[in-house]
Amino acid sequence: MGNTGNNLVNVVLFEPEIPQNTGNIMRTCVAAGTTLHIIGPVGFDIDNPEFRRASTNHITWADYTLYDSWNDFAEKNEGEYYFMTRYGKVPPSDIDFREASKNSNIYLIFGKESTGIPGEILRANLDRCFRIPMNADCRCLNLSNACAIAIYEVLRQLGYPGLSFTEEQKGEDFIEQYYSYDETLRKKKK
Repeated sequence: MGNTGNNLVNVVLFEPEIPQNTGNIMRTCVAAGTTLHIIGPVGFDIDNPEFRRASTNHITWADYTLYDSWNDFAEKNEGEYYFMTRYGKVPPSDIDFREASKNSNIYLIFGKESTGIPGEILRANLDRCFRIPMNADCRCLNLSNACAIAIYEVLRQLGYPGLSFTEEQKGEDFIEQYYSYDETLRKKKK
């Protein structure tokens, strides 16, 4: 994928297990212009056509890198690491990502669906852990939804660098000029 000017925001998946989640996250990364890092082992074959379907073929445009382990990733990527965990003490909106981005890349790290990020990594980075506030009766959000929330909070704070505020594919004024819900509905009924 071409650089959208937003490569300072990175999404890191630690040993993802569910291809549909990783595919959705990959699509979000393409839309947000962020780089995706996938730390193995993964729970599926990333070269399998089923994964391509899960990513709705956004793998074609995604800027992503695969790593063998946490150490492999950490050795190759310097920056500000932030860890999404249900044990975090602050929401992402309390972190000043604008300040963090001044001197470094930002890495949002998300754990595997079944067990999250290993405790030893979290304990070494307690001041970098955040959580998404939710109802006390809910254990957690779906991983791809949590990633989208965190990614767009960082981008909001940074002013959505490199992203379009208008509809580029059909045109900025498509709705005013061409789209009619009534006509679309009638066509579907025929």
